Formats: sequence, C-alpha cells, structure tokens
Amino acid sequence: MNIKAGVVGATGYAGAELVRLLTGHPQAELAAISSVSFTGQALSDIYPAYYHICDLVCGTQEEVVEKSDVVFAALPHGLSQELAKTCYDAGKVFIDLGADFRLENEDDYKEWYGGTYLYKELHEQAVYALPELFREQIRGKKIIANPGCYTTAVPLALAPALRKGYIAAEGIIADCKSGVTGAGRKLTQNTHYPELNEGFSAYKVAAHRHTPEMEQSLSHVAGGAPVKLTFVPHLLPVNRGILATCYAKLQKEASLQEIRQAYEEQYGDEPFIRLLPEGRVADIKNVRYSNYCDISLHMDPRTNTFIAISAIDNMVKGAAGQAIQNMNLAFGLDETCGLMLTPPAF
Repeated sequence: MNIKAGVVGATGYAGAELVRLLTGHPQAELAAISSVSFTGQALSDIYPAYYHICDLVCGTQEEVVEKSDVVFAALPHGLSQELAKTCYDAGKVFIDLGADFRLENEDDYKEWYGGTYLYKELHEQAVYALPELFREQIRGKKIIANPGCYTTAVPLALAPALRKGYIAAEGIIADCKSGVTGAGRKLTQNTHYPELNEGFSAYKVAAHRHTPEMEQSLSHVAGGAPVKLTFVPHLLPVNRGILATCYAKLQKEASLQEIRQAYEEQYGDEPFIRLLPEGRVADIKNVRYSNYCDISLHMDPRTNTFIAISAIDNMVKGAAGQAIQNMNLAFGLDETCGLMLTPPAF
C-alpha cells in the first residue's frame, strides 16, 4: 500500500512535523502541501532543514484534497469543518489536529471555543482518536479528531487507575508543563525570547480549553461517571515536551504495587507506552523526537495521594506522530509503521 498524504497548514510547527515524519514513512507518500501564508513557496525555503528532502511547493487546499488519500489539517480551531466536509464528500480520510471535532457536546464547544457545529452529521461520524484508549473505534474511520498534547499526556497517565476504581473521579489535579512549540509558530508576547528565556510561569490557570477534552476522555474511561479535574498548564523555556504530573486521591485501599499491576495489564502490550521501573521518574528529555509516552507511578501515603507522571514530545505523540498513528489505524497498517523513532540519548 502506498498512501498519498496531504498536509494543510504545512508551515506551522505541527504541519512541518507531519512532513518530517511522513517523508520517512515506508507506506506513505507526501503528495501535496498547502499554506495560506506561504503559497507558492517551497517548504525547504521556509525550513532549510528539509532541503532536498521535501522541496514541495505550498499550493492550495483544493490541490491537497485532489491529490491525497488522507488529508491532515494542522489548522487553528474553527477552520477545519468546511475542509472536513470537502474531504468527506470526496471519500478522503480527514485527520484534524485542531479542536473542531474533539468535543462530543456542542454546548462545550460553544463555551470553550465560541463556535458551533456547521455539519452535525460529520460530528456524529467523527471519532476521538487516542489510540491507547479508543483504538477499536478508530479503525476504518473517515473523520478523525487527533487529540492534543495535554489531552494525550493526562488521560494516559491516569486511565488505568481510574478504570480500576483506585482513584476518585473528583479532585484530580493535572499540573502540566509544555515546551514553547505548543503555542504555535506565530509569535506572541509570552513566547518572545526575552520574555520566555530564564522564566517559568503558569498560564490560563484553571481556564484552559483542553480541560473539557480531558474530562471527556477520562469520563469514558470511568464508565460514564463524570470526572472533574483542575488543570494548570505552565510554559517551559524549552522547544519540545509535555510533562504531566497528575494527583488523585485514593478511593479504596491499595498499594502502589497493586495499582502498578493495573497499568501493566492495560499498557503491557502498547508499543508507544513505556511504564518506567519503580524509582525512576518520567522526563521529557527521554522522549524527544519520538512517539513514546513515558509514565512513572508514585504514592504519598501520608496524604493518601496517588501521583502519575507522564512525559511526551508534544510535537510527536502530542500532535503529528499520533496523527500518523491514527492514519495507520484508519488504513489498516501496522500501527507503528513509520513511528519507531529512537529518542536521542543526550
């Protein structure tokens, strides 16, 4: 199988990362790319690292749809629904790295993103595609909502403990740190180098748009019981990485070894989840440029608190790598195809 892949929004960070990974995929061919800001320019002129690797010229969205079997949309929220409709009508697989298809409840989308569902029938067809939790729902789907970085790291850190009923569904705290690429390529005041360097601060405290998405995933894991969490993101002065430190109260007596057994049962055969040995702590430097999610488990018996820490590369497992993982599932390929990337040791 040789899948023709197209990337809309190829000059943003997530789009450029998709290009990097797709050029090394043994069963996919990068057929077309587009960019509103750089139409008519070669991608290698914008990212010189891609010189003689990807010299494709940025065309239009229409050209990407026409030439591709699968279209990846690396666009801001609110810009994917029309494109999804075009792809669906043309029989193409559509994988959205934005937020337009992630929330099941339109009222939540209105509240957190200020938008509406333009094509309700497409939202009914869409699948929320976090493979390690919802794999069987993804296979063969045409409209795929690719989770973001925080919304991958937090549910993966907590899912086995929540599914087995070891932790309470209320009072969960997700204390997360992100590399600056998570803010996108467009410069803002808080990502300007003099503001970011030698600093470390929280942002959108208890008001980040990823909150309902994480609660939605974890509520499904909990069998429909509503899960509520407090989410506080922080901006790290590094390029890549998400570190999610998640705190939850035990709701039944259990040792760390018993909870660990639940993680081994659920994740033991997962190719991209590495459950770290007891005593080791997840670290973003050990997952850079890879599709791995490292998880370490801890307990504070004094306060009856379970602590799960996950680390991912926000541009790979938190964006482009996971999107390709979902492409593999949608087309019936080996899920790991093109993604067995070894993180650099230093």
